[in-house]
Amino acid sequence: MKITRLFQRTMFGIFFLFLLIGVSTSVVSIYSVDLHLTSEYEENSRDIAKTIADASVDIILNRDLSSLQSLIDQFVEIQGISYIYIVNDTDEYLAHTFVPGIPEEILESERQVGETVTRNLAGMGDFVEVSSYILAGHVGSVHIGMDVSHVALAIQQAIGNQIYLIAIIFFVGIFASIWFVSFAAKPINSLLDYAVILAKGERQEDSKIPNEQILTRNDEVGHLARLFQYFSTVTDTEKLEKEPEVKETK
Repeated sequence: MKITRLFQRTMFGIFFLFLLIGVSTSVVSIYSVDLHLTSEYEENSRDIAKTIADASVDIILNRDLSSLQSLIDQFVEIQGISYIYIVNDTDEYLAHTFVPGIPEEILESERQVGETVTRNLAGMGDFVEVSSYILAGHVGSVHIGMDVSHVALAIQQAIGNQIYLIAIIFFVGIFASIWFVSFAAKPINSLLDYAVILAKGERQEDSKIPNEQILTRNDEVGHLARLFQYFSTVTDTEKLEKEPEVKETK
């Protein structure tokens, strides 16, 4: 399939346009899904932290630490939650889900209850930590850590179908644009071939191109073909008129 130079820039323009649309749509989709799912995970973790805080008031006041440990062990099985620990109002650790012990990064860090904290724990990975006060902070606080890799995996799964759809639309659009441009370029190629025939002075019956199809077209290609034919006819007539008469020599 031959594409004339006239349409090559058009093809590159279409390719660039589809690429720009695909990239921009993908970036917006990834950003929107990332923001939405991250906020959703953080909000769900805060709700879980508040649930644990409300359920652990009596347990902490009664100093029933085994029941407190059993309570947080149930919630750590929820997908996305990696660890939970509870501290009292004096920053004493009452229960936690770390094995074998609490990482030094957490032991040395300051408590920022109510805020989202990003942590990097050696040998464990990256986490986002949310927290909630127990009895308005008079009893202590609950802290929940979410594994960033689980959040990233959920985001990839959510945007995967969108990216596939965008890629399919991109490739279908590219092939469709090639077909449409070639469809528009075909009569231009025929017009060029017809112009070459007229320039060479070939007879219509000797040419391999169906000139009637070009001359009978009701578009710009047909108008140009008829114009070429007219100028070719006028030129031939002028040549005959300007030929000098040959005088007979005695």
